[in-house]
Amino acid sequence: MENLYADIIINISHEALDRVFGYKVPFSLIHDIRVGQKVVVPFGRGNREQTGYVVGLSDSIDYDESKVKEILRIEEDSVSVESKMLSLAYWIRENYGSTMIQALKTVLPVQEKTERKAKKFIELKIDPVHGPALLEEYFGRHYVAKARLLAELLDQHTISWDLAIKKLKISRSTIDSMVRDDVIRVVTEYYFRNPNPAGEGICPPFPLNEEQQSLIDEFKADLLRDDHKTYLLHGVTGSGKTEVYLAAIEEVVKRGQQAIVLIPEIALTYQTVKRFTRRFGDRVSILNSRLSKGEKYDQWLRAKEGDLDVIIGPRSALFVPFPNLGLIVIDEEHEGSYKSEQTPKYHAREVAIEKARMEEASVILGSATPSVESYKNALDGKYRLWELSRRAQAAVLPKVYIEDLREELKCGNRSMFSRRLGELIKDRLRKEEQIMLFLNRRGYAGFVSCRSCGHVMECPHCDVSMTYHKDGTLKCHYCGYQQPMPKQCPECGSPYIAAFGLGTQKVEAAIHKEFPEAKVLRMDMDTTRKKHGHEEILAAFSNGEADILIGTQMIVKGHDFANVTLVGILAADLSLHANDYRAGERTFQLLTQAAGRAGRGQKAGEVVIQTYSPEHYSIVTAAKQDYKEFYQQEIGYRNILKYPPVWQMLVIFVAGPQDDQVKQLTETMADMIRQMDVTVIGPSEAVFAKINDYYRHVIYIKDKDYQTLISVKNRMEQWISEKNISKDILINFDFNPMNSY
Repeated sequence: MENLYADIIINISHEALDRVFGYKVPFSLIHDIRVGQKVVVPFGRGNREQTGYVVGLSDSIDYDESKVKEILRIEEDSVSVESKMLSLAYWIRENYGSTMIQALKTVLPVQEKTERKAKKFIELKIDPVHGPALLEEYFGRHYVAKARLLAELLDQHTISWDLAIKKLKISRSTIDSMVRDDVIRVVTEYYFRNPNPAGEGICPPFPLNEEQQSLIDEFKADLLRDDHKTYLLHGVTGSGKTEVYLAAIEEVVKRGQQAIVLIPEIALTYQTVKRFTRRFGDRVSILNSRLSKGEKYDQWLRAKEGDLDVIIGPRSALFVPFPNLGLIVIDEEHEGSYKSEQTPKYHAREVAIEKARMEEASVILGSATPSVESYKNALDGKYRLWELSRRAQAAVLPKVYIEDLREELKCGNRSMFSRRLGELIKDRLRKEEQIMLFLNRRGYAGFVSCRSCGHVMECPHCDVSMTYHKDGTLKCHYCGYQQPMPKQCPECGSPYIAAFGLGTQKVEAAIHKEFPEAKVLRMDMDTTRKKHGHEEILAAFSNGEADILIGTQMIVKGHDFANVTLVGILAADLSLHANDYRAGERTFQLLTQAAGRAGRGQKAGEVVIQTYSPEHYSIVTAAKQDYKEFYQQEIGYRNILKYPPVWQMLVIFVAGPQDDQVKQLTETMADMIRQMDVTVIGPSEAVFAKINDYYRHVIYIKDKDYQTLISVKNRMEQWISEKNISKDILINFDFNPMNSY
């Protein structure tokens, strides 16, 4: 290679990530330089030496080569936290498709600096022996304020700045004058914002049962050999997976290392943090989107400076810059929220495994309903399979009933609650036991349509129906557009226009009507918008302030309430008939997780699954809590239809304001890809052909080999960069998508 050029970021702060400088790599460094390294370069007009980080390498440069400066040297200490993060960003950019800048903004999400929090104190600097004489001098010269402050300091030696200013009424100029006279000193103590509420003190761990202990013994043996594996912990609901996480983290912390714990929902933070702080005290913190910029920045600094042992949070917490990472735990690893919906469309599970490889750490993936991908990897030997086959502390799995809603209707039951569920709700209210009702929807009802002409109220900017809310508005959950509920059909003028479907608010109204004595809490996107909304609702339910908790998916994931003995699943089919090859898997996971909330304490639990498809294998196996039978049926279906994880899939998504332009572009791209000896489906309109006035088209590409699809992505990225494509056109890549396009 004759010439090599490096793209270098000089200052790693969030604001500087868009600015990259080009430097020439001297011949002596060509074989040593790599992405992620810290280097020293001449910078600015004075060519002062400045450190920077290599974020890209290429054999050409866009501007006059004679004006390009050379890298001076590679820093010896180039394996810093920042270097590791940059290497990970490069891996994400290569494997998921994005610009390096987009990848950097993903792995450095909380680098935007904010002002540090500080407490100020005033201390007496002179020897207290000389204090009385000086105090007398102040009084003699009528320095009343100075005398007041000095008298307080002779008594206390140190006082807070606020006390001096507010209570003693001392002005800043008086303080400054006494500082100049060397009578006092002002001390500033910086402290971290702590979003984690004070715990209840460290508690001894629960004793592990035989199954749990054998897994931890194996983990300890692997650590001693520096054998860093990915473990898939498959345990039935309530089997004590969290106790295994805690014991494994304890082993890592004993070695002076840190752990990242990923959870799929902010709603899970409350209970998870409570359990972790009982074990590790104030060395635990959280990181999520509900924190202020200052709170985020402080947790990032605490992690980097070794002030924390454990950080807990959703997907973005993966990128916390621990100096000596030992373990990454991904709880409920099957959850779709671990896949980013923004470019780069990375999966946290895959990135965690790569991050652990780079940093010589271990990974534990935990779930009662593992993703088909992870379970196949475990059976193929890529992951170590750990299994917990029974519930902890002698609790038993709940009894599950499948209720056929078609039969309910035949028997004249028009309530949204089957006869069995209605009777069991009455029974639990009488016994003062708690109930959870799960519904995979939000809003008061579904779509709004006219019973005369069939017209459906759709968003004018998107190809989707709008949702009716109890406040009398129709809302689009894609672009945010809203309008009042019409009194008559805009198409035919009929007054017979109404909301259809089932929502959490509608369930709540039905409960109040049929069980007026019940105290009800509702937990969905609408009731948890404020910062501590999740915690407040969960704490109230945990404290027994309500008999029934109604909610969407967020109530079925990982929560542990000992007094819940009945779970009702009101619409098991809603996720079953989605236009998505993962629909059966998602349904099985949701039903199994929901059923797992019942009977987690000393009292036995019961579950009622209401469905129009009682014979579907995902519902039958969920009722039996039989993951292995479900997996065998599901993997057979994936194999026949060439779906992941048996085959690999890449979606190229194109959107723009002009439909013809988008259509022509996707057809040109599909023709090119067909020449690469892969299976191409499409191009076609996306499921929602228009969102926010942008027309959307997709190309699906399948192949058995993931690297082949990466080659397709690389070739198309190169072609896109060479073409003068309008900036209005959005193109992105999604490997093994979690949602339909």
